[in-house]
Amino acid sequence: MADNLNCSSGNCSSAQEAFGSSEGHLALVKAAVLGCIFVLATFSNLFLLRALWKRRKRRTRTQLFLLHLCLADLVVAFFQVLPQLSMEITHRFRGSDLVCRAVKYLQVVGMFASTYMIVAMTIDRYHAVCKPMVSFFRGSFRRYVAISAAWLISLAFSAPQMFIFSLQEVEMNVFDCWATFTEPWGGRIYITWITLSVFVLPAVILMYCQIKICAGIYFNMKRKALQSSTGDGRSSSKGISSAMLKTVKMTFIIILVYTLCWSPFFVVQLWSAWSPSSAPTQGPVFVTIMLLASLNSCTNPWIYLYYS
Repeated sequence: MADNLNCSSGNCSSAQEAFGSSEGHLALVKAAVLGCIFVLATFSNLFLLRALWKRRKRRTRTQLFLLHLCLADLVVAFFQVLPQLSMEITHRFRGSDLVCRAVKYLQVVGMFASTYMIVAMTIDRYHAVCKPMVSFFRGSFRRYVAISAAWLISLAFSAPQMFIFSLQEVEMNVFDCWATFTEPWGGRIYITWITLSVFVLPAVILMYCQIKICAGIYFNMKRKALQSSTGDGRSSSKGISSAMLKTVKMTFIIILVYTLCWSPFFVVQLWSAWSPSSAPTQGPVFVTIMLLASLNSCTNPWIYLYYS
């Protein structure tokens, strides 16, 4: 995960070096945890995909978003967690230049897709709660547009990875998949841009939508209570159903877990980019932060199963 963003070429330190400095018990624990995360992420997301496929004839809009979120999390599992586990075992990238560029590209595709699918799902919940009539008449079309946009943004915004990373000779007859920037400030700008586009901007959108959703639910419940107390049946409205309230809670928990898992990762990335001498780039704390980001790929299926 960390090696998605860090670079070499003498301008910024690579996560491979930070991970490579871990020895003994810590390295074994880290490899074991990565292996468990990969297995758990793969099987939990495949299990949820199977469950959603069985319900395809009566699938709700939230389940459609969850299906694509599962696919995004599987991309994360196979192209972030698995390569990271492989690096822990071999200590070097094993593959051709084409494989190097493809893996680095898909690593960031997974990050973008997982994030923006959560954004799309939250915006859909916002429309369902705050603009129910618009959601009813345009819901189906809007859902597919949002899902398509999330995938297209992920594929397009990840494209720089294919040009930044390549297979390079780091020592005599020793090759690794590292990044190269022509300017000393290139790595800083790129890491900052990734942080803004993958985490900060989505976090602002998610926060805005959740505040509006909570406000909408509060005022709806207050209006229903007022109508009930006055006995005004003519002005009563359908309000927020228990099923919708459940999906809103589920979406909120997904957002909360996503924020808790990824915020330390991006803080350390920015810190190491702009102040590498003082950033925690090794040791148990750094390893825990990297593993915490990987853990998010296997949390969403369990959240859904809990609320289903």
